Amino acid sequence: MTLAIVAESLPLEANADGVVHLGKTRVTLDTVVAVFNQGATAEEIVYRFPSLKLADVYATIAFYLNHQQEVETYLQERQQQSQEIRKMNQARFDPQGLRDRLLTRKTGH
Repeated sequence: MTLAIVAESLPLEANADGVVHLGKTRVTLDTVVAVFNQGATAEEIVYRFPSLKLADVYATIAFYLNHQQEVETYLQERQQQSQEIRKMNQARFDPQGLRDRLLTRKTGH
């Protein structure tokens, strides 16, 4: 018997916003890389996120290790986007202004 060696496709998919998820799950590449970099094993990652398949986590870690610079660039871009969105939301919904309005409403003034 001969072992057939075939290339498996990556379990990574980008959604319409460009966010990379593992397979059909809501778990992002960002999350898996962060947990892996904190020292978690593939098995621990699957334990924390039961919707993931162990083989997909190993494939994702291998992809990360083989393309670390590109993934780190992607992660930095995602972090910048997150900060920009946070700033926009804070400008639109000033938490102090909201607090003041709620306190005014509560006291009846």
